[in-house]
Amino acid sequence: TDVMGVEQSAVFVILGPRDEWTSAHDREALVARMSGALRRALPGTAFGFTQPIDMRVQELLGGIKSDVGVKVYGDDIATLTRLAADVAQMLAALPGAEDVRVEPTSGLPLATIRPNPVKMGRLGVRSDEVRAAVEALRAGREVGQLVEGERRFPIAVRLDVPPEADAAALARAPFTFADGRSVPLGDVCDITLEEGPAQISREQARRRVLIEANVRGRDLGSFVQELQGKLGAMAMPAGYGATISGQYENLVHAATRLAIIVPVTLAVIFVLLFLTFGDARPALLIFLNVPVAASGGILALALRSLPFSLSAGVGFIALFGVATLNGVVLVSSIRRHEIEGEAAREAVTHAAHERLRPVLTTAVVASLGFLPMAVATGTGAEVQRPLATVVMGGLVTATALTLGLMPALYAWLREQGAKAGERETLLEEKAV
Repeated sequence: TDVMGVEQSAVFVILGPRDEWTSAHDREALVARMSGALRRALPGTAFGFTQPIDMRVQELLGGIKSDVGVKVYGDDIATLTRLAADVAQMLAALPGAEDVRVEPTSGLPLATIRPNPVKMGRLGVRSDEVRAAVEALRAGREVGQLVEGERRFPIAVRLDVPPEADAAALARAPFTFADGRSVPLGDVCDITLEEGPAQISREQARRRVLIEANVRGRDLGSFVQELQGKLGAMAMPAGYGATISGQYENLVHAATRLAIIVPVTLAVIFVLLFLTFGDARPALLIFLNVPVAASGGILALALRSLPFSLSAGVGFIALFGVATLNGVVLVSSIRRHEIEGEAAREAVTHAAHERLRPVLTTAVVASLGFLPMAVATGTGAEVQRPLATVVMGGLVTATALTLGLMPALYAWLREQGAKAGERETLLEEKAV
């Protein structure tokens, strides 16, 4: 079902449960062990390690089967092959690059049969006779049709034992004249066996050669940035160029969308807070949960050595909502006590005692709910772990701010506001 050459194949390896592994403990270590064993057993073969669904998605989106692909465009196949080899050498030297391989462009045996006018003239052979004889050697020459009702079947004539794909064997193949005489094909043609192009790929109306690589041990974003710098420093002839394709394109598009979605989300949160309390100061105080929660999420990713990904970005958006909700719960309780006539410090103290359990319960329940995702190792774990890690790490810092620092900050802001009001009253009395 795949459009690929005979030199390519896909091998599916069904893995057992991870707790039963003995030679490796994670995917990267397993791939390293398998790669070393395969290269020793099959030298000269290029391998690429991926997962079935991931490979299909990459093929649909970018036409490649690896994490990163470099497409070199140009006109001359020989020049493209040379540039692709230079790019592959540069790519293999980058930290994190694995399974580097170049799309094959040559290596197909090609038998060329050229009619020799001098030999043909000496024997009185026409060129159309030579063409018919060559067609009948292996592929067969169509000489008519068999009709059965509405069905049509072509009738072809070819040798019962086609000659081998060898110049000497083709030269010995019989060439029969119309009068029944027969001579070897080599007596009327020049036959050579040479190496032709295995495939010529085109994209955007230009020839191109693809260099693929997987990235392991580092994040995709920094790898591609370093690769872009190296490609920009390479000197290429006029009319030739290179572009980067693969998962990085999706990362760039998604990052562009997140750059719009995240600020809009934060702005909507602040507007809702302002509408809830009718004052900018409590809204800003609750909004402090956002950067504090984000710092906790980033720290958690760093502690677990997880790169920032799209799922982590979605986790930050979910984290901001939970952290803001806890702040609203606490500040709403404080303002209710103030409405009942309590001073700022008393209202803060009573609200902190009342909302301790609800705030802790919200944080703990959310963290426990994400815990299975944070320690997942099965299918989809690469997406689940960053999201859960961000939410759990951010809730730790956001909850500490909500319960430890926010009450004190609220009381301090109220006292500063009261002092400012007293100073304004004194100035008005003096003015009068």
